[in-house]
Amino acid sequence: MKKVIFIFLFLLTIGSSFAQNWGGGVDDEKYHFGFAFQYIQSEFKILKSSDWRLPFVDPQTGLEVTDPLSSISSVPTAGFGVGFVFNYRINNISDLRITPTLLFNDRILDYKYQYPNIINKEFTSIRKVIESTMAEIPIGIKFKSDRRKNFRAYLLAGGKLSFDLASKKKTDDASKSILYKYVKSQVSYFSYEGGVGFDLYFKNFKLSPELKMSYSPNNILIKEQTPFSTPIEKGKLRQFTFSLFIE
Repeated sequence: MKKVIFIFLFLLTIGSSFAQNWGGGVDDEKYHFGFAFQYIQSEFKILKSSDWRLPFVDPQTGLEVTDPLSSISSVPTAGFGVGFVFNYRINNISDLRITPTLLFNDRILDYKYQYPNIINKEFTSIRKVIESTMAEIPIGIKFKSDRRKNFRAYLLAGGKLSFDLASKKKTDDASKSILYKYVKSQVSYFSYEGGVGFDLYFKNFKLSPELKMSYSPNNILIKEQTPFSTPIEKGKLRQFTFSLFIE
């Protein structure tokens, strides 16, 4: 995260140091297009069930198959994305932006069990990876400051729809035993977004480093009777995105 912020500030300094540049004239066009490269970091905000610590009982055998839980946590994971930009100029201080993106970013859940582990010593702790290949359609309003030479700051507010493109093979666990079931996420969900960025003008293009946070208000984990899904009441996704837009 610190490296991302350093790059963000470095690009700001470089862009502001050049003489007055044109930027390709994109700010004067009613519509224009571009593309983006993104670094993503995401994690779940976990809301546990009231009885989340209790050993899991296999509904088919009636036997306890895990020991009591001591913690459930979500580890921040990194990923990347590539996308396009469609920009519609509303007026001098605001634009409508649609940025369809393809993201590759797995999510991780860590489960730790009380020690000593009496029932199943293999599962003192376990990590579940939710493999995710996402198609996202963010739609937002860009609120721009006045341009100062080669620099313009902006704020971004909006939302996005996310669609999981993970294959059926990655989620089909019908043949697996109860202790090897997957944790699954919703196929589609909505998130709120907010961010800040800078337009840096060069001779023939505009470069825009942007920091953005998104949050899904609803549960995106599928509730199932498994040792890894049952203890979680809701899992809401928090995502940090650093983007470089070239327009």
